[in-house]
Amino acid sequence: MKHIVLAISLVLGSCCAVAADIHASVVKADSQREVIEQAAEIIQARYVDPAMGRKVADAIRREAKTDAFKHDSDPGAFAQALTLELRKLSGDGHFRINYSARVVPPPDAATADQYEEDDDSWAGPAVNHGFESVRRIDDDIGYLDLRLFAPPRVAADMLQSAMTLLAQSKVLIIDLRNNGGGDSGMDMLMAAYLLDKPAEMSATYDRPSNLLTRATTPVWVPGRRFGGTKPVYVLISHKTFSAAEAFAYDLQAMKRITVVGEASGGGAHPYERRRLTDHFLIKLPEMRSINPITGTDWQGVGVKPDVPTPPDQALDKALELAHAALAKEAKPEERSKR
Repeated sequence: MKHIVLAISLVLGSCCAVAADIHASVVKADSQREVIEQAAEIIQARYVDPAMGRKVADAIRREAKTDAFKHDSDPGAFAQALTLELRKLSGDGHFRINYSARVVPPPDAATADQYEEDDDSWAGPAVNHGFESVRRIDDDIGYLDLRLFAPPRVAADMLQSAMTLLAQSKVLIIDLRNNGGGDSGMDMLMAAYLLDKPAEMSATYDRPSNLLTRATTPVWVPGRRFGGTKPVYVLISHKTFSAAEAFAYDLQAMKRITVVGEASGGGAHPYERRRLTDHFLIKLPEMRSINPITGTDWQGVGVKPDVPTPPDQALDKALELAHAALAKEAKPEERSKR
């Protein structure tokens, strides 16, 4: 009899699981309203700009009452539609709603970074941890094409290798035109390779705790430094975002680099991932960056290039500037060879 009961339970459990999966493939209006209300509450309470947080919360509550997202019944489509709406209302590109097919567990105070994404899901071996190209051009010019800032715990060794290879170059070009950001720890580590001593980078103000956390580049780096005196050109575009912008903005403020390209995306609000419901999370910008030199950040305006250039011409322009810098520093006998 126990085996029969167990078999019946398994069948019923399977049916319920199938039913749950079918239900999960559609987000009904009442479920949408629950997600939106939870989002409104947490945005109003924690978004870095309190006044904007209230404005956004009020706006999406009004939209929920009119079932504005009723045509987005697919959970992924609903998450995308709500993401776009939050970005439109706030002008903040760090907002994102994520759908999870698996149940999102309730918050656990004992678990740090409980809802953080797995490193391999965005910065793993499949994308070579963001390192697209490392090479030398014309013997004296080093070139690094970095597509994202992977966490140092998974890619510090790759940065060490890249910077050690590039350290002998007389000029360095760092291409961040397709870099959408990533881990601020890698931003700080890479900056240290371009400096001779520790330097203060942008601090982070956290609205929920009302705390300001200062940040300084590491005293020591593995491998060889490029150093703090040779020319560095950083290429940016409107695709350059978040941590990639922080790197360019902070070093530009120090007058350590020359930025070439167009204004970047304008995302200076670090975020935390928060649970909304069993299947939805929010990337919520709760912090803002404050540069110790400028006293502000690049939110909404982007990093302004020192040498404005169309993005597709930025590398050629940087090479032109690099060759000019090399010619200026060359000895008379070396100039005749160039």
